[in-house]
Amino acid sequence: MAKLYFYYASMNAGKSTNLLQADFNYRERGMRTVLFTAAIDDRFAPGTVTSRIGLGADAIAFERDTDLVAIVHREGEAPPACVLVDEAQFLTAAQVDQLALLADVQGIPVLAYGLRTDFQGRLFEGSARLLAIADSLIEIKSVCMCGRKATMNLRVDATGMPIAEGRQTEIGGNDRYVALCRRHFNEALAAGAGA
Repeated sequence: MAKLYFYYASMNAGKSTNLLQADFNYRERGMRTVLFTAAIDDRFAPGTVTSRIGLGADAIAFERDTDLVAIVHREGEAPPACVLVDEAQFLTAAQVDQLALLADVQGIPVLAYGLRTDFQGRLFEGSARLLAIADSLIEIKSVCMCGRKATMNLRVDATGMPIAEGRQTEIGGNDRYVALCRRHFNEALAAGAGA
């Protein structure tokens, strides 16, 4: 029975690297996969899943109105052995339901990788729906500067000062976000508010 998996973590935990390894494992055995990534993520080449350790693969860039099922079932192509989604926090709730349909009705395993929460500790739409309906929830561990598990994503400005307000989505990597445990996240925000 195919399942919908949600692999979630803070920034810099290796989500894209894990996705690329899973994709490689399928393709190494001669199985076709379909990779999706968020079109909004413009840090690297459009339509690519790229990890911080230098691995990458071509992917289909999805927008908020992309019909994922239609793309997976392109005319004339056999169903893939697996669907993999990077930056899954940017999915809409309806798109997560489409992924569940692929697993439940079409029998295609779906592996979705993304952030659980934003820089304010609030759920993204796609993450909230994945947490609600995924068959398996798998946390990928990251480490805070203190050695504890990092669960929060602190947004910082160009000088490294914490940012507590703003749009939910602002694309960036190590230059804009720091993965921290909840304690150090809250301390950083409190110190930033006092600055």
